[in-house]
Formats: sequence, structure tokens, C-alpha cells
Amino acid sequence: MKKIILPVDFSKHSEYALETAAALAKKHDSQLIVMNMLELSESVFSESGQVRQDEMLFMLAAANKEFETFLDKDYLEGVDVVPMIKHHKVLKEVDVIAKEHGADLIVMGSRGHSNHDGIFTGSNTEKVVRYSDTPVLVVKSKLNDVDFDNIVLASDFSEESIPAFKKASKLLNELGSNVSLLHVNLPSVKFRSSQEIEERVTNFLEKANAKGWTEKINYVSDYSVEDGILNHSKKTKAKAIAMTTHGRKGLSHFFGGSIAEDVVNHSALPILTFKM
Repeated sequence: MKKIILPVDFSKHSEYALETAAALAKKHDSQLIVMNMLELSESVFSESGQVRQDEMLFMLAAANKEFETFLDKDYLEGVDVVPMIKHHKVLKEVDVIAKEHGADLIVMGSRGHSNHDGIFTGSNTEKVVRYSDTPVLVVKSKLNDVDFDNIVLASDFSEESIPAFKKASKLLNELGSNVSLLHVNLPSVKFRSSQEIEERVTNFLEKANAKGWTEKINYVSDYSVEDGILNHSKKTKAKAIAMTTHGRKGLSHFFGGSIAEDVVNHSALPILTFKM
């Protein structure tokens, strides 16, 4: 893992994400690109050229000063940190920057849904996940360590999710994670018999060329996928939850409705997402 992208808004959730990203960068000898997106008012673009330039220069100077203070952390010692300021708060741009720099991971903080603006509202985090072809690690609190040695990877074992599964397997292997696959069976129209599940999983593993995974699969039954994932993660003392997402509908597509969004917003664990 050579490069990590970290969008920040200088909040405490930015600091949680910064500390996590710094620990990962140290562990994997990665470069850490810390980016802040300025939120310029619409009036800036309707003012005369000089007024607009003056306001942009003022905001840029303020952001640079805030960056100085924000990045003055002992735990960043020895980390190759590259500050970056973008002029607009365009969340699609996070993935664009990640691709331009060949980043392996985006780390983001999240405080869940709220009425306050900023990068780290739940809805904005979901937008980054939705648009990002780069894996995203969502952090909601201060982590004691980044030894993700026990990760639950939830899957529906569909053929559509095989590329994302391969991407997840590669990154999680680099992180040194012990990964267990999880299938949640529901008492509804999505219910499948044991034989149907086994056939689906066997077909999935064969097409994914995923040897050695058969003994790492857990099957649980619950009233919702969200409950199944959260209850199983708690029971197995998982360090993080991983899941795949769909670009058109973000987190909601993979699990249906707003279930995956609820997992992100309700779980205290870090969440790793991989786009289909």
C-alpha cells in the first residue's frame, strides 16, 4: 500500500481519521496525502475579478494556516505527509485525486447524519463511497490500533460482486487481516434454503477462483442484514466490517433499501467499502 488519501475538514472526526491514516502509513510505509476542499461561496463567482481573487487568496491563506496547526501532531513524525488544498467542495474529486496519485486507500471520518454541513456528515461520506473506485475506510471514533486482524466481509455471493470481492481480498491481505465471509439469511422473500446457499457460494468461489475460502464462511439468520452483520461482528469481536457497494446507488444497492447506510451509521467499528 503505497499511497493513502485523507480528506479533512479539521473537525475531531478529521483527527480520528488522521491518526488512523498515519498509523496505516507508518505500518505500510505509505505516503499520506491530506486534502482539504475549500467551500467558496457563490458570491465569489459573481464578484469582480479582483474581489474574487482577494477572497480566494484569503481563504487559501487561512486554510494553509489551519493545515499547519492540524498537521502538527507527534504521531505524524516519520510519515511522508503531502498537504493539498482544492478550491471546491466536490466530493467526486476525492476519487479523482486518488486515481491521479495511484492511491490504494481513502480514509474518511464520519459522524453520521446531521443537519450540519461539512465533509463528514453521513450523507457526504456515502457520496464519496458511491463515486469512489478506490477502497474507502470509514472511521467514526479514535482507534486504539490499526491491526485489523479480524474482519467480517459481508457478501451476497452474487456474480456481480466478484470483482469487488477480489479487490477486497487483495487489500485485506496487504493489511494482514484474518477475513471471514458472512452471509445473512432473512425470513422473507430473500430466504434461501441451506442447499441453495451452499450452491450459490460454491458457484461464487469457483468463478472468483477463491481457493481456501470454504472454511472461512459464516452463515447466520436474522431479521435484517444490518442486524445480522452487527450481531455477528459483535459476537466474533471483529475489528472492522467490510462490504461491497454499487456506484449507481451507493451503499443501498448491495443490501437493499438503506440497510448498508444503517450499518455505516450505527456501527462503532470502522467500515471498509469496495465498489462493484
